[in-house]
Amino acid sequence: MQATDLEVYTTKELVGELMRRKTFLGVVIHSEEDHKDRSWVGEKVFKVHFNSNLEAEQACRLLDFIAEYMDRDNC
Repeated sequence: MQATDLEVYTTKELVGELMRRKTFLGVVIHSEEDHKDRSWVGEKVFKVHFNSNLEAEQACRLLDFIAEYMDRDNC
């Protein structure tokens, strides 16, 4: 699949495809609004998705781990 192939799908369609896959084990975080610019201005609202392969508690632990990792490495 070429990178340009992904451009024809909406974020909602791409996230939906991942959530339907039984092999997907993870969390998807994306901006609530489309963001096409490289610059970040103001506050953003994000959505978090996980499928039935993870329980809510597992998804929370994963997000906590990611937040700690980012704090340590100042990402």
